[in-house]
Amino acid sequence: MGVTMTADEHKARTARSYKMILLFAMVSMTMMFAGLTSAFVVSKSRADWLKDFQLPTAFCISTIVIIGCSVTFYLAKKAIQKDDQSQTTIMLLATLILGILFVVSQFVGFGQIIESGYYVTGQGSSITMTFLYIIALMHLLHVAGGLISLLIIIYNHFKQKYNSSQTLGIELGAMYWHFLDFLWVLLFVFLYFFK
Repeated sequence: MGVTMTADEHKARTARSYKMILLFAMVSMTMMFAGLTSAFVVSKSRADWLKDFQLPTAFCISTIVIIGCSVTFYLAKKAIQKDDQSQTTIMLLATLILGILFVVSQFVGFGQIIESGYYVTGQGSSITMTFLYIIALMHLLHVAGGLISLLIIIYNHFKQKYNSSQTLGIELGAMYWHFLDFLWVLLFVFLYFFK
């Protein structure tokens, strides 16, 4: 004879399972970026390493913008926990706008790098630029995944799928965005001091 679970127990177990899966995904992403940054450090001994390269100002701006994403997503989560649907909408849309602004600022930053005469391949390229492009591009791919999940969350929010007793989707989205934000800040600090 099986043990029956209440609806609340089933909901709590499901939430724990989804959060654990997301946590494992975030750990694997962290390991990938750790490998890239380790290769970056090891490659600094190469003769073609750029000594005077400065990170573009757009990367500084994008760092502030992505921190704003964490703040607005956090506020969206708090608003839905209070059943404040309109504030949740505002904060989710603000997160989307800031997420898009982050991507735009990254492309502006790469434009600034190219304008300075640094390229990822060909003449004018260096191992420094190759690593910078790879690290930032990999992060942008993860941000693209975050934007897609955010669009799904916004869609579900408009379909009234979230309320104070059903916040799992927003919680998972917030966890992922906080991870992306933390990861970018770490990468930015790493690249700023170890370039």
